[in-house]
Formats: sequence, C-alpha cells, structure tokens
Amino acid sequence: MTETLRKACFLLARLSFFVVYFYFGLLKVLGYSPAEAIVHELWSRTMSFIPFNSFLLFFGSFEMLLGIIFLIPGLERLALYLLIPHLITTFGPLVLLPQFTWKGFMVPTLAGHYIIKNITIIALAILVAAHIGHFEQKKAGVVSSK
Repeated sequence: MTETLRKACFLLARLSFFVVYFYFGLLKVLGYSPAEAIVHELWSRTMSFIPFNSFLLFFGSFEMLLGIIFLIPGLERLALYLLIPHLITTFGPLVLLPQFTWKGFMVPTLAGHYIIKNITIIALAILVAAHIGHFEQKKAGVVSSK
C-alpha cells in the first residue's frame, strides 16, 4: 500500500468515526435518537440512580466528544481508549435486553442489527491502532521490511 493511500485511509477512518459518533450523539442530545427507547431500558436496569435526561445528555455529549477527538491528530490513542467503554455499553443490550435485540436464535431485531454493526467499528478501530503503531515505529527509527 502506498504511503498516500495509507494516509488517505487513515483520514477517512478518522472522519468516519467523527460522523458516526458526533451525529448519533447529537441526535441523543437533541432528543431525536431512534435508540432512545433501548437506551432508556438499559439505563433503567443499570444506572437508574442517575436521572435519565442527565444520563442521555451525558451519553450523547460523550459520543460527540469522542467523534471530535478522533479528528484531532495525535489524540487517536485517547479516542481508542474512550471507545472501549462505549462499545461495552452498546453491546450490553445483546445480553441484558434480548427481548429488544433478538427475534430468535441468531436472528436480530432492527435494534440488534444496529448494535451488531459495531463489529465494523471495532475493525476500523484496529485499523487506526495499527496505523498509529506504524508511525510510532517510524519515529523510533525502526524500519519495516514491508
């Protein structure tokens, strides 16, 4: 892969993270998220000691911040660390709320599809992590044989 293509892929990955996280977070903050019902149900089973509106505002703001951090060069590692708890919470309904996420064995509902697509986000995060590692090796003076 040429260096130009590698840089373009990395930029597109960062932009993709921004669009997905900022936009979905903004929908939550504005009260238009189609995921609000499932977020509410998960909240009621795990964090009901926090007022739901406050939680939704925090969660949406966290997603927006995560998207913004992915845009800032040099902060990708921080974004990846912040991505981990977010993905854990988003996969939670597959186990904690099966009535919302599964029609039957291995047959997801629309909400289940929405959650399962996060596997692509994990793959994209691995790509970003690999790219960051590539540049750290270059900085350290290690020359790859590839």
